[in-house]
Amino acid sequence: MAELLTKTSLVSSWHGDTQHHHNPRVSVVPKSYSFGYGLKRFPSLMIKSQVLRSSTLSSDFHGKKLLFRVNRASSPNRVNSQLRPSIVSQMTGRIGKVQKWWEKGIQPNMREVTSAEDLVNSLLNAGDKLVIVDFFSPGCGGCKALHPKICQLAEMNPDIQFLQVNYEDHRSMCYSLNVHVLPFFRFYRGAEGRLCQFSCTNATIKKFRDALAKHTPERCSLEPTKGLEEKELLALAANKELTFTYTPKPKPKPVQPAAPSLKPLPLPSFTADSDVSKDRTLATSGR
Repeated sequence: MAELLTKTSLVSSWHGDTQHHHNPRVSVVPKSYSFGYGLKRFPSLMIKSQVLRSSTLSSDFHGKKLLFRVNRASSPNRVNSQLRPSIVSQMTGRIGKVQKWWEKGIQPNMREVTSAEDLVNSLLNAGDKLVIVDFFSPGCGGCKALHPKICQLAEMNPDIQFLQVNYEDHRSMCYSLNVHVLPFFRFYRGAEGRLCQFSCTNATIKKFRDALAKHTPERCSLEPTKGLEEKELLALAANKELTFTYTPKPKPKPVQPAAPSLKPLPLPSFTADSDVSKDRTLATSGR
């Protein structure tokens, strides 16, 4: 760019010099140029050169390259590259991640269910531990008001597992489990399976606390964990919107008791001697 400007100035100065030969020295290139870059501007680039050394238009420019020094520290790209990391770090520090209301106050023993298979496996792997399944919806005002108290109860009972089921994300699964009222809770434990189920709000939190006090004491069972009921598992497997498979367990055939063996009774034997003795007995008794 500067080379083109220099050549253009040479031509214009040559025309001017043919008319005014009395000027001993002619300044061909202006002292400063300014170039625009986007919305900002570079500082002036000072170009100092003596192109004509005499009035005979003698020039030292013989196709040599012109060297320019640019202050790179003042370049907009360099300034932006220096400021960009600090600005990004400040913005991420200020904004951060916005937590949703059902993510606030979560305790280590609280976890959100990701699928129907996750729910079934979580109940089966809990053993004799008490498991509370919390069905909620992001748009449910009662669920939002009750959530802080549920988190407090979970903190006070670290041995209890709380499973959260988002109704909006798992609507089809909730239909198969016959959950139509929110907020809704189900209690499960070991071989007993489902202990109770109910719906409560912030005003009726006593119902939840009573169920918690009733089923909190630890129990030990030698039988395998039951989890969901058989009809619920079949309903989940029949739901085409879910990727859940279940093979019903074969029912054992009832054992029929064996029929008692009937032995024939011995029949009395009659002989002639017995008949004679019988007649004698009757005759003696007649006397």
